[in-house]
Amino acid sequence: MEILIFSVVALMAVVGSVLVITSRSPVNSALSLIATMVSLAILFLLLNAPFLATIQIIVYAGAIMVLFLFVVMLLNLSKDEFGPERRRAQRFFAILFSFLLLIGITTVLSVGTFGSKSVESSSDTVVPAGVEPLARLLFTKYLFPFELASVLLLVAIVGAIVMAKRRL
Repeated sequence: MEILIFSVVALMAVVGSVLVITSRSPVNSALSLIATMVSLAILFLLLNAPFLATIQIIVYAGAIMVLFLFVVMLLNLSKDEFGPERRRAQRFFAILFSFLLLIGITTVLSVGTFGSKSVESSSDTVVPAGVEPLARLLFTKYLFPFELASVLLLVAIVGAIVMAKRRL
């Protein structure tokens, strides 16, 4: 059952990420990215990492995507730049993906609540349990990649604002 859930959610993540790249509309790309982030959060839940799943939703699907949508709206794109409207296809895929997401979430929650089995970890793998060990790793061993990601996001935000200022 867990393999089936993983397969469906992984497929949703891959399809969402492909739609991010291939969509001509920046708003549709951002919404596809949100769907991909939610799928990744469900995958974190399957790995028994509820903290990472929560952070994935709050930070990436929440804060970062609001920032992306703000920048898209700041660019003041005209209706011609969005491409032709495909409402019927969009509705069909929206209903389909919503249904698949609902099935995935309910299955993960029911399996996590009723059939929770402890995951045996091998002696090679060290899995930190809780927020404190994760914070220790993040701010000691992985401090440089963490700061690099922060600087990269800051540069992207400043670059988007500079590009938007040129258009105005």
